[in-house]
Amino acid sequence: MSLYHYPGATAGQIEVICGSKFSGKSEELIRRVRRAQFARQRVQVFKPKIDDRYKADEVCSHSAMSVPADIMSTAPEILESVDDRTQVVAIDEVQFFGEAIVEVCEKLANRGKRVIVAGLDQDYTGRPFEPVPHLMAVAEFVTKTLAVCHKCGAPANRTQRLVDSEERVLVAAAGAYEARCRSCWEPELTKQFNMELESE
Repeated sequence: MSLYHYPGATAGQIEVICGSKFSGKSEELIRRVRRAQFARQRVQVFKPKIDDRYKADEVCSHSAMSVPADIMSTAPEILESVDDRTQVVAIDEVQFFGEAIVEVCEKLANRGKRVIVAGLDQDYTGRPFEPVPHLMAVAEFVTKTLAVCHKCGAPANRTQRLVDSEERVLVAAAGAYEARCRSCWEPELTKQFNMELESE
């Protein structure tokens, strides 16, 4: 039996998996999806169109785990695409769907669906990355994953950007980001990159 879902329960629920980059969020989502599939539950998996780092039609973890997924451009498309018979709805990189995803998840849960979402709870500046904090507030279950600090090996919950961009949304993996602990995190690092470029 799943730790998060009880057979026979008629009420839906929202589960949030959040943390920094490289903390195993997608891996945990995939693990829960596979457990639901082993239990012969009907599952639908979604991911945002903007996330093109790996295979376009799969949710992939950094550890090479994967599960097939449908690509969506907007949150309302997810609501329209969920089959009435579906029992479990999983959404990866949920922060890219914007605030509208909160209402979508609430509606799905109110329809009796088990909704599992994974996403960043902070951006690279350390600010809360909506809509994940909002989803955490309305969820029945919240799991905060921790990475390993790239510099010292301590538990890490911050995302360090290593490239010269101040865009809040920058889809990239290794090379552009590192996981950092509170002590090793350098929030001014990106600003330094930009200042150096402007002076050249």
